[in-house]
Amino acid sequence: MASEQKAVVGCFVTGTDTGVGKTLASSALLHALRRHHVRVVGMKPIASGLIPHPEHAGQMVSEDVLALRAASNIVVPPELDNPVALPEPLSPHLSAERAGQCIEIAPLVQHLRALQAQADAVVVEGAGGWLVPLNESDTMADLAKAMGLPVVLVVGLRLGCLNHALLSAQAIRASGLRLAGWIANHIDLEMACPAENLSYLKAHMDAPLLGLLPWQARPDAEACAAELVLPRAWRAVVTAQGSAP
Repeated sequence: MASEQKAVVGCFVTGTDTGVGKTLASSALLHALRRHHVRVVGMKPIASGLIPHPEHAGQMVSEDVLALRAASNIVVPPELDNPVALPEPLSPHLSAERAGQCIEIAPLVQHLRALQAQADAVVVEGAGGWLVPLNESDTMADLAKAMGLPVVLVVGLRLGCLNHALLSAQAIRASGLRLAGWIANHIDLEMACPAENLSYLKAHMDAPLLGLLPWQARPDAEACAAELVLPRAWRAVVTAQGSAP
C-alpha cells in the first residue's frame, strides 16, 4: 500500500504595478493559511532595495522579506525564502546588473522546491508587475511559469486600475497559468467611485475576488487576513489517497 503524500498549497502573488500592496496581500494570505495548515512560509525570490537589518547589525535585508517572515510560522534559511537580495530599489534586471549579478530562474525554482519539502503552504511574492524584466531575456512571468503555481493578482484601487487589472489578468492567462483569484487593495483614499470600479472588475475579471483590503494608515496583515476568503482547495491538506476533509 502506497504511503500518503500531501499536496503542498501554494500561490504566486503578482500585482498590477509596483506599490499596490503585494507584500500586504501576501502576508495576509500567509496569516489566513495558518488557520488551516501547520507549516506556512512566505518566499520573496527576488527583492530589490535593502535596509539595515533591525536585529542584526551590519546586515541588509528587504522590508518585504521581513514582513513575510513575520507572517510565516516556520523559520527557514534566508537563502531559501530570499535567494536574491539586491541593494538598489530598481527593476530586478537593473539592480542585479548594478550589483554585478545575473538572475537565473532555475536556482530560484530549486529553492521553492526545498521550501515545499518543509512546508504545507508556500506564498511566493513576485517583484513589480507581471512582465518586469529579470535579465535580458526573462521576465517575472517566466519565473512564475517555471514555478508552476496558481497566480493571485493584487489590484491597487486607484485611477487606472481597470486597465491595469484587465491587462494583467489577460497576460497571466496568456502565459498558460491559472488566475486563482484577485485581491483588491484600497491604496488611494481619494479615489473617485471605488465601489463602481470594484463592481466592474468583479463582473469582468473572470476570477474570484478573494478579498477587499481596506485603506489603513498602518497596514495590519493579520487583520487583513480576516477580509480574505481562501479557495476551498487551499483550506485543508489534501492527500494522494483522499480528498480534503
